[in-house]
Amino acid sequence: MGLSFERLGDPPETTAGLHIPARYRHDWALFADWCTAADHRPIPAGPETLALFLHEHPAAPTTQRRRLSAINAVHTRHGYPAPGRTETVRRHLDAGRAQRLDRLGCLLVQRAAELPTTGWPSGLFGRRDALLLILAATGMTFTDITRLRRRDIRLEGDTLVVTARSGERVRLSPDPETEDNPAVTIYRRWADIQTFLDQHPGTHLLRHHLTDPVEIITDLLDAEQAWQPLLCPIDRWGHLPHAQSMTPQSVSMLVRMHLSGRAPVRRALPVPRPDDADVWVAPEIDLEPGYYDRGTAARRRDHETLVDLADVFDEIEQRADALCDDLLAALEGL
Repeated sequence: MGLSFERLGDPPETTAGLHIPARYRHDWALFADWCTAADHRPIPAGPETLALFLHEHPAAPTTQRRRLSAINAVHTRHGYPAPGRTETVRRHLDAGRAQRLDRLGCLLVQRAAELPTTGWPSGLFGRRDALLLILAATGMTFTDITRLRRRDIRLEGDTLVVTARSGERVRLSPDPETEDNPAVTIYRRWADIQTFLDQHPGTHLLRHHLTDPVEIITDLLDAEQAWQPLLCPIDRWGHLPHAQSMTPQSVSMLVRMHLSGRAPVRRALPVPRPDDADVWVAPEIDLEPGYYDRGTAARRRDHETLVDLADVFDEIEQRADALCDDLLAALEGL
């Protein structure tokens, strides 16, 4: 089972008004001239553009790193994300790393496909963790994964497109041999959970949905929903705080645990059907006619009986103080 990962980018901007430090001018001029000839914008440059530039200008690793430093510095100096810090460029510069990540990506996709999708709470954790593993398989950093919002991922036919905070876009395309794309199915399953919670907040109905799923009608996200984290933590009761994102540390831990086979096994718990659930009804209580009169009389009697209790406590406190003084005096005489 495999996926095809492709990265795109090059938002439209102008290149006027740039101030290039002297130590970067030679490398930047080479990059800018190539962009003009190849009909690309030098700033802000997308990671795909930078990777293509490095491919067409082969050089020693130290030279390529110097070029990346210059291009990154010019971008950050003018308020743009550094295109050389993206996974696309890292893969281009390190073929061995790219091969390792490809093998790791295949394993992550396999692990994601094996996770449960139904049952409570196993299906809830399984759907979220499956999408988490798919995103990790693309090579995105754990920090970038936690920064994703619901609006940052969308479907284009059979292709899943993810836009990172840096502007890098990752396309998860179908397997060229089988034409299957598990990433689309996995994403839809988690999106169904978030859409269901938009329509039915709380976990009571969600439990029944995961036990006996029903079709979810997806509407366009409103402004608040679009900015909600794509992946959020889940507590042991199955609550999902919409406004809270997972931490990079928790994402890293989950990925490592799934890879090593040490991920917690969450068993599906039985969920009673709504019509079979016991409904507690408060019993009716008939009070005797003299109930309140007896209570009032009892409180009056107790008040008269305990009226001198404060004086008794004061006397006990005085005796305790006297005993303490005698004890101290005896200790001093030893």
